[in-house]
Amino acid sequence: MKSLSPTTPASGLCIVSPAIQPRPPRTLRCVYRSDSALFPYGIGNRCDWQSSCAILSSKTLSVEHPTAVNGHKSTVDLNLVPFESKDQPLPAPVESPSAAVQPPPKPLTITDLSPAPMHGSQLRVAYQGVPGAYSEAAAGKAYPNCEAIPCDQFDVVFQAVEQWIADRAVLPIENSLGGSIHRNYDLLLRHRLHIVGEIQTPVHHCLMALPGTRPDRLTRVISHPQALSQCEHTLMKIAPQAIREAVDDTAGAAGYIAANNLGDTAAIASSRAAELYGLEVLAEGIQDDSGNVTRFVMLAREPIIPRTDRPFKTSIVFAHEGLGTGVLFKVLSAFAFRDINLTKIESRPHRLRPIRVVEQAEEEGTFKHFEYLFYVDFEASLADPRAQNALAEVQEYTSFLRVLGSYPMDMTPWINPKSDHHHHPKV
Repeated sequence: MKSLSPTTPASGLCIVSPAIQPRPPRTLRCVYRSDSALFPYGIGNRCDWQSSCAILSSKTLSVEHPTAVNGHKSTVDLNLVPFESKDQPLPAPVESPSAAVQPPPKPLTITDLSPAPMHGSQLRVAYQGVPGAYSEAAAGKAYPNCEAIPCDQFDVVFQAVEQWIADRAVLPIENSLGGSIHRNYDLLLRHRLHIVGEIQTPVHHCLMALPGTRPDRLTRVISHPQALSQCEHTLMKIAPQAIREAVDDTAGAAGYIAANNLGDTAAIASSRAAELYGLEVLAEGIQDDSGNVTRFVMLAREPIIPRTDRPFKTSIVFAHEGLGTGVLFKVLSAFAFRDINLTKIESRPHRLRPIRVVEQAEEEGTFKHFEYLFYVDFEASLADPRAQNALAEVQEYTSFLRVLGSYPMDMTPWINPKSDHHHHPKV
């Protein structure tokens, strides 16, 4: 799979622009103390800084000694540009032709990484991808008028919230056609963020290319592997001669075509991506199955208070590690006996103990069993006594149990579009 992400420095927490922009902004660089020659006066105010910080790099450096961010512990050395004080004034800046033209801006300070904004302030929501991605649309739907912060990898989305760069995160967890996104299940266990909500978003794929491109002249179609597989039958009708090529994400594919002026290549992405990168939509709604929906979860540093006045869902993860027979049946029965509906069960390998060896009688030999972690979603709030009693019983049968979050269910009605709602390609 090709990567369209920009290269990043070998170390350090840095924030760089996406590899592809519809309108190239001013040149951005990472902020280090060692980079003072490039930024003799630091960076401007928070608005300027955040507008230029378009995408977070995955090359994040963790240090042993935590740094306090507004009274909260952080495990990253922020390496911010120093500000002038009475005891320690700033050194004389390096003279440059631009210094005489522009007044020195206000340096970036620790307050630019403040905790979650209070009443009326704009939430900062991290998502994986570049502008125009479906995750960006989900972030806007989950938190209207938020400030969306694109990240190049799922790991960075978690780190952005943990390090107070973002207030929330929106991550895809499963798709109605592609199934579970296993990487994000593993990251939920590795990090200590809490699920505070969910949202389901229909996926509406479009085929796009440079203006004036004809479908019968295409030699290649690029997009995320899931998008390519979800549009395979329709692509055979529109551009059977074009080869399929997988890249990192849908919006990134659209930007790649625009940045390299590829007249024989089309991308599968959202209509917003076509608008952002100046591409022409050749065909809309090209997904083979109209019931294509992605479920996203919203993450935060602190859990929300569970309630019983509206439908809630709770997500847990547990491991039993061979504590007797029929353990999984007993765990699931704890919910069934209390009329609690399970909406999802997902198993993932137990990375700390992937294989369990069981010694049998001499004539039977030794058996090896795979060990798993089980992720379960059920329709009940932790404020509900039934859920509390069920988890108390589950704890008796498991060696590990963790609540990932108890949060409101997405009850937004979704109208399934007609299966024949496909726009014919332009010829």
